[in-house]
Amino acid sequence: MKRNVDMVNGSLPKNLARFVVPMILTGVLQLMFNACDLVVVGQFAGDRALAAVGATGALINLLVNAFIGLSTGVNIIAAHAYGAKDHQKIDKIIHTSVFLAFICGAVVSAFGIGLSRPCLLAMNTPADTLELAVLYMRIYFLGVPASVLYNFCAAILRAQGNSKHPLIFLTVAGVVNVVLNLFFVIVFHMSVEGVALATAISQVVSAVLVVIYLKNPADPAALKFKKLKMDKKMVIKIFRLGVPASVGSMVFSFANIQVQSAVNLFGSAAMAGCSAAANLEGFIYTAMHGVSQGVLSFVGQNVGAKKLERVPRVVKVGNLYCGGIGLILGILIYACKTPLLSLYLSDVESMLSAYSRMSIISLTYFICGVMEVYSYTIRGMGYSTAPTIISMIGACGFRILWINTVFKIPAMHTLEGIYLTFPASWIVTMLANYICYRIVLSKRKKTALVEATELQA
Repeated sequence: MKRNVDMVNGSLPKNLARFVVPMILTGVLQLMFNACDLVVVGQFAGDRALAAVGATGALINLLVNAFIGLSTGVNIIAAHAYGAKDHQKIDKIIHTSVFLAFICGAVVSAFGIGLSRPCLLAMNTPADTLELAVLYMRIYFLGVPASVLYNFCAAILRAQGNSKHPLIFLTVAGVVNVVLNLFFVIVFHMSVEGVALATAISQVVSAVLVVIYLKNPADPAALKFKKLKMDKKMVIKIFRLGVPASVGSMVFSFANIQVQSAVNLFGSAAMAGCSAAANLEGFIYTAMHGVSQGVLSFVGQNVGAKKLERVPRVVKVGNLYCGGIGLILGILIYACKTPLLSLYLSDVESMLSAYSRMSIISLTYFICGVMEVYSYTIRGMGYSTAPTIISMIGACGFRILWINTVFKIPAMHTLEGIYLTFPASWIVTMLANYICYRIVLSKRKKTALVEATELQA
């Protein structure tokens, strides 16, 4: 337990930093390895292959997030249990979650393989990139069951206060991914299929490592395959908290598919530029997301330990870290956009398309980080439906409405007209999440006061 961060005692700025730094590094390293996929494809297979891989991003996120969002439910329930030191409940969570991960992984893999072509056609994917995109998706989804399993197990580790070992596991898997990328694409002269195969294999590696770690016999709540089963009450709790997160992720991805479909109308150069810029911006989001995930675990454990007075302090520190990181990284990446984009792109038209996106999104991404801190705080307090509804209306609905109204105006029918929807939707959603956070915190405090009064009586 010494390796775990104490979330309910001690200095919040120090402990939250200790917890989220490995999470940020985990996400950034994962993105670096994903960036290597795009760099290798762009440099050795051409911009058409790069556009094909980029065109699949929003669709892959839609299908995968439908089930990985359930890991949020696992994180919340496990954090509450660890905060309350309820070891029997922890044991049920671990074995139910792993069993559920196997089922969810198989389902999403089947859907991804079967729906790749019709979904890409519906997204206006150009004919010159369609076949490559379909091939990439089908191979990629072979490794998705391992990815789902890893995410469920990593959620349990984060709920404990252990963010270092997921970093180690993903680092090992990422190195495997990069080596296999170079091997398949350069040595065997493969295209998108080589990158997809390397990704699938690396996902299996990360899953195997985290499962081995959870089987540690020294841990009283160690994973034992013979104990895997679906505890009905636990599954209901996971779905009650996780399904809203899944729905929120799916709706976000659906809204981004609408945006990607609008970008696709401008051709392969715009698609390649959007893909490269989005990959760079992903480093900003991933760093901020590491903080918001840390806030989720901290809030969850403090709620379980009945220390609600620490929640507003977690939010304050989380916003400072998240907003600051997002602003600094956004400015740095935008300032270095030309040399960074040259790693992905080789033609001027694609570069100009990437500039259009980065000039709007990179510099305002910090707003999204603050928005997520409030959202994950609400989830950590056990209310998962409210932030999902807010995201569906404030962010996703707003983007879909924008693409179908504002974007139709001739003066706004540009790439810049598409990308302006992002900061506008973040501001609307952030304000709504803040109001919801204040309401939920007040409700939690009233409930805790009633429980304390009844206990004294």
